[in-house]
Amino acid sequence: MSGKGWTPEQVKLAFHLYCQLPFGRLHHSNPEIIALAELIGRTPSAIAMKLTNLASLDPAIIASGRKGLSGASKLDRAIWDEFHADWEGLVLESMQIRAQFEGGKDASSGIEQPKVSTLEDFTGETRTQSVQQRVKQSFFRRAVLSSYGNRCCITGLSEPRLLIASHIVPWSQDKANRLNPSNGLCLSALYDRAFDQGLMTFDEDWRVVLSYRLKQPEPAMQRFFESIEGQRIKLPERFSPDPVLMDQHREKVFISECFYLLCFHSIL
Repeated sequence: MSGKGWTPEQVKLAFHLYCQLPFGRLHHSNPEIIALAELIGRTPSAIAMKLTNLASLDPAIIASGRKGLSGASKLDRAIWDEFHADWEGLVLESMQIRAQFEGGKDASSGIEQPKVSTLEDFTGETRTQSVQQRVKQSFFRRAVLSSYGNRCCITGLSEPRLLIASHIVPWSQDKANRLNPSNGLCLSALYDRAFDQGLMTFDEDWRVVLSYRLKQPEPAMQRFFESIEGQRIKLPERFSPDPVLMDQHREKVFISECFYLLCFHSIL
């Protein structure tokens, strides 16, 4: 098959993998690239070349002064646009395409399954829904963390067990951007919690902004929060955070002093 043109299904699997690998690992000796090559009947070098072609379409890569190969095809651009228009749908479609290449193998293989004895768990969620949820969460986490070099964008912490793929606009509030890597930040668990609870946000220059509630005369607050106020985050090598989505976080999630005073006066 290596001598034939790429099919849309093959390019979708390639893009799906591109999103989850750091830019520096788009090479033919990467085990995940080798595995995809074996699955779809192409060489690892062909897969690596396709991934670097896709990189040439990435605005964040271009803005950084790096670039992939210049051979991106019309199909590559179409798949790129298709993913960006429907991240959730394309991630699930990629799961099904992979299952078809594997000869009908259960697409959930390799994903830890919920330990329940029936087809529905205690919330009424079916096994298929549970598997899809895990697939989506895994994709978003890998896409975001790999874009940030697997480091917290504030501290540089690299312990994966302490890193969170934080949604800028919460999962429940924006279905279209649930799996969009540009709706994510790589944060350590402490800062993820503060960001999620609206206790901190980032300004237009991607500098840390703290809620008045974190500005307390406590050594721990000063050490972990006031010391980073005004610090600019390290931006990712791909999928730059979306300024429009960050505007929404500042407006709808962040607890500002003005919001507090407004609520206080409304109570009075």
